[in-house]
Amino acid sequence: MISAINHFNLRSEPKMMEILKNFYIEVVGLKMGTRPPFKSNGFWLNAGKKDVLHLSETKINDTNPVNIKNTFDHMAFTAEGKEKYIKILKEREIEFYLRKVPEIGTEQIFFKDPAGNGIELIFCKT
Repeated sequence: MISAINHFNLRSEPKMMEILKNFYIEVVGLKMGTRPPFKSNGFWLNAGKKDVLHLSETKINDTNPVNIKNTFDHMAFTAEGKEKYIKILKEREIEFYLRKVPEIGTEQIFFKDPAGNGIELIFCKT
């Protein structure tokens, strides 16, 4: 039985991994977490006290098949401070779009990270 999503893992070369770490801290608002001393390089980023995004270095000889389409679309985070996020995205000239879903009482912001992965921020009306 599945009870929750534990974390996402993004693999990249070291330079992109550093860019992604900074993006997810400075733009998305995650915090640097504590990562066990694995042999590979990487970072764990937290939402609150929970590690939710693992960034790790691409394994040697890792290749992605060119004939297979990626089915990953986005990861979603529950967030607060919609106007703060809009300001950050505009200041950094990051394209985004907004969507309201009145049936479930949420507003959403969609944008992409520097590697092209989709991000959704969900703001619940209280």
